Amino acid sequence: MKQFADSANATFSDLTETATLCPYCGVGCALNYGSDSEGVIHYAKGRDGASNAGRLCVKGRYGFDYAAHPQRLTRPLIRRDDAYPRGPLSTFSRANSSGPRKPGGIVDYAEVLPHFREATWEEALERAASGLAKVRDTHGAHALAGFGSAKGSNEEAYLFQKFIRTVLGTNNVDHCTRLCHASSVYALIEGIGSGAVTNVVRDVENAEVAVIAGCNPTANHPVAASFMKQAAAKGTGLLAVNVRRPGMASYCEQYCQITPGSDVAFYNAVMHVIIAEDLHDQAFINQRTEGFEALAKAVKPYTPEAAEAMTGVPAAQITAFARRLGQAQSAMFFWGMGISQHVFGTDNARCLIALALLTGNIGRPGTGLHPLRGQNNVQGASDAGLVPMYYPGYQAVSDASVRERFEQLWNVSLPEQPGLTTAEITHAALEGEIRGLYCMGENPFLSDPDMNQVRKALSSLDCLVVQDLFITETAEFADVILPASAFMEKRGTFTNTDRRVQIGRPVRQPPGQARQDWHILRDLAQRLGHDWDYADESAVFDEFVQAAPLYANLTYDRLGEHGRWYPCPDANSEGERVLFGDQFPIGRGRFVPAELGQAPDLPDDDYPLVLNTGRQLEHWHTGVMTRRSRALDALAPEARVEVHPSDAKRLGITDGSWTTLRSRRGAVEVQAHITRDVALGTLFLPMHFREAAANLLTTPELDPFGKIPQFKICAVALAPLSTPLTPPQPDAVSHAAG
Repeated sequence: MKQFADSANATFSDLTETATLCPYCGVGCALNYGSDSEGVIHYAKGRDGASNAGRLCVKGRYGFDYAAHPQRLTRPLIRRDDAYPRGPLSTFSRANSSGPRKPGGIVDYAEVLPHFREATWEEALERAASGLAKVRDTHGAHALAGFGSAKGSNEEAYLFQKFIRTVLGTNNVDHCTRLCHASSVYALIEGIGSGAVTNVVRDVENAEVAVIAGCNPTANHPVAASFMKQAAAKGTGLLAVNVRRPGMASYCEQYCQITPGSDVAFYNAVMHVIIAEDLHDQAFINQRTEGFEALAKAVKPYTPEAAEAMTGVPAAQITAFARRLGQAQSAMFFWGMGISQHVFGTDNARCLIALALLTGNIGRPGTGLHPLRGQNNVQGASDAGLVPMYYPGYQAVSDASVRERFEQLWNVSLPEQPGLTTAEITHAALEGEIRGLYCMGENPFLSDPDMNQVRKALSSLDCLVVQDLFITETAEFADVILPASAFMEKRGTFTNTDRRVQIGRPVRQPPGQARQDWHILRDLAQRLGHDWDYADESAVFDEFVQAAPLYANLTYDRLGEHGRWYPCPDANSEGERVLFGDQFPIGRGRFVPAELGQAPDLPDDDYPLVLNTGRQLEHWHTGVMTRRSRALDALAPEARVEVHPSDAKRLGITDGSWTTLRSRRGAVEVQAHITRDVALGTLFLPMHFREAAANLLTTPELDPFGKIPQFKICAVALAPLSTPLTPPQPDAVSHAAG
């Protein structure tokens, strides 16, 4: 059992409450941390925030102690000379390593630390700056790339993309939006001219109907789910569509379990019925959209009977779904990564946007499009330009007039071509085109698809600088590791899934010599010849607002303790909850027809099952935070692959038994959990566990528009465990990828 600081002697009178935010999902719950004079957090309790009304989920209430975990980095580290060639250092980061070990599989420092030495900040910053500069000077700026973080603040995201663009001279900058809703954002910008949500979660109470597509909010956005359940209790009809049964299905009027990859067929059939039965909003279509005729032609072949064969949903259920939606006076559309994480994720999102346009369900209370954002600041990081094709405020890098304005603002010449996305950077490293990487608060070794290829890519780099709280799996490959600040140790703004901009406030100081992330960026920029001299975080925010007009009229003083929505029309406004009541940013909304596509990694005789990957309630992303939280780790210490009872019986697998799960790229050993939540022929594996790494199995194929990987369909074979995999033993000399 992990040992944590004893709080038994603390009393409430000794504690100070700090108004701040939850560091986990995109709901952006407002909370208070109660801490003592030494900065030890003793409790979290919900505040009456616009997005949570005092509610918290299990992560928000109990998942704060990771910041005080004994593995926190407190001094810079430099890779020892005898730890080259670079490669993985801990057991579960090596090839062919998985299986039944003790729970709690975070990086073992006993394996990793001997390969690094402590350094002063002066030496570490010089090593990082010179390493990046050497790659730039030898191979050109486009041989460099940066991964920023959706866990950091808007100010940190803004400065990181500015550093990559102005200091290193490349647009090769991205973050985890590329792994969650990049396809949704592409489709939204294409269809209505804005990549953000058009209405807030809590307005579901005003919707007659809400479609919950490809998401599991009870696990991934529990507080948002509580408002959906509350709306259902008061009469809102919830309609769920998913491959894996979400917890919300118990509260729905209708749940349609589709076969993997058949989303387009299902929604095209729904639109077919709505048009055929004259349930569409012709006045809205005439006044505010274009392309209706092309859409009507495209969906005509998708009769409910034809779609039944494609989706597995009976024709009568498809018709009933369409009628309920088409007859409703107001409808909201919520979706998650079951829609977006496909090679045809953009097409999936296009269908939902088309449904909203078809039924006139944008721009009024109780209507709207809402892709539920994953990370606590993935919306803000995207707004701040932490993407390769847009400057802050979604202003195109390829637009010469936009580029000229940013050159004047930043007083530097900027590269003309859009940069590479996350997965493209990995591919380019394998080809020798990317030689240096600066990684701040991201863990691509576990989060990106096809771990074997990511391992090779990281091993191939000439320079890797990692800035993080812990030695992550990615940091094992680093030349320099810079100790950074946790959420509870920083001041900054964060933008939630509702577009609400709120201030996070520090509760404790960073441990040891760990520094604020934006200070590290500033110091590196200065070492590389750029005079960054910001007085504080609010000064950075003011420059961000200047760069991104969509944040106009927002300042630290105006945000206060409760925040405001953007866009904010004037200094006295609380911001706009419901967008596009009169027109869209592009004028008319665009219907973009989609045809049913085919996943690249389909089952056959050798790999007869379909694996779906995602999150579970108790954990987050690659587990860097939650697996170092005492309560959360105790609640869910191990990975479990979900198996349908009929598949389990056929394969000779019992609940809790060990199995081997194998794809065309690798294999993991994992215990089975038998449940009817997954459909026959499908499995589900959470992504948080390095000892049963889901992304060892997944395919790196990308959506051609959003460049998002195919995380949701992966052909696999499952069998009872016979002979456990033997992990490679630590080697005193060789550190190659292997």
